[in-house]
Amino acid sequence: MKYPTLAAGCLIVALAGPASAEVPVLTVYTYDSFVSKWGPGPAIEAGFEAVCGCDLRLVGHGDGAALLARLRLEGVRSPADVVLGLDTNLTAAAAATGLFAPHGVEAAYDLPIAWDDPLFVPYDWGYFAFVHDRARLPAPPASFPELAASDLTVIVQDPRSSTPGLGLLMWVKAAYGDGAADIWRALAPRILTVTPGWSEAYGLFLAGEADMVLSYTTSPAYHLIAEGDDGKAAAMFEEGHYMQVEVAGILAHSPRGDLAADFLRYLTGPEAQAALPTTNWMYPAVTPEGGLPAGFETLAVPAKALLFTPEQAAALRDAALAEWLAALSR
Repeated sequence: MKYPTLAAGCLIVALAGPASAEVPVLTVYTYDSFVSKWGPGPAIEAGFEAVCGCDLRLVGHGDGAALLARLRLEGVRSPADVVLGLDTNLTAAAAATGLFAPHGVEAAYDLPIAWDDPLFVPYDWGYFAFVHDRARLPAPPASFPELAASDLTVIVQDPRSSTPGLGLLMWVKAAYGDGAADIWRALAPRILTVTPGWSEAYGLFLAGEADMVLSYTTSPAYHLIAEGDDGKAAAMFEEGHYMQVEVAGILAHSPRGDLAADFLRYLTGPEAQAALPTTNWMYPAVTPEGGLPAGFETLAVPAKALLFTPEQAAALRDAALAEWLAALSR
């Protein structure tokens, strides 16, 4: 138990005196599902604290895209030392704030793309997909137009607060370009609700509220490995699937830059990377020595991967968001 009762805490302070104040605190902003009891946060916190001689505090603030908005609001007054949970759709905008410092971390990444960003360290990756229940929906749509033409209901996330929601905007834009607005107008009747983040959306899907939910091709691995349930699947779309690479970065105003860099090295090291596939349910940025857990080999792999550069995503975001808002407000 990290925080003792008041009486015990008073005794500790009385006995230990100023020594307890010498333990450095590293504050990491991240998304809610990362710090949940079933997410990777507890294992990573325990693992890093075992080697750092510090107090690692993982603080959940909604979903990934909400993290950048919070940082912009707090600026150099932010108590965070590290931000974990942005992705390549947000890194150009994050870099433009001037709030991030070079990380100096090197790792042998096993990503589908080359990586040389001096400000952000990748820790996992995956493909966005619509997840469904095989029993309820044995023959899912195989494209956005097929989904639009169906009578199915889907749950998606808000692109202003959620990285999956923003990823969906980029997915449609990458697949249809100038025709994205038409796709959104056709899809709008299929969208049952828009949630602030991934956790709320997936929870509603599991409660049977909709036929499909925006998630990842790796999401069925959770049900297979953790629950022994092979009934969930990711619908494969002929347009291809948009890739997400999740990243962490060090805030330039942090007085604990060296400790923050140590944390990023731990995050991309063998212990944390081995934990991520079965806690965050994504592909690790560095494949563990023993390979991926059994069950990952059953996952569907897109025939075509879609991805904008960070600069392209930043340039397209406002127009893509306007198309989405216009379609959903009709």
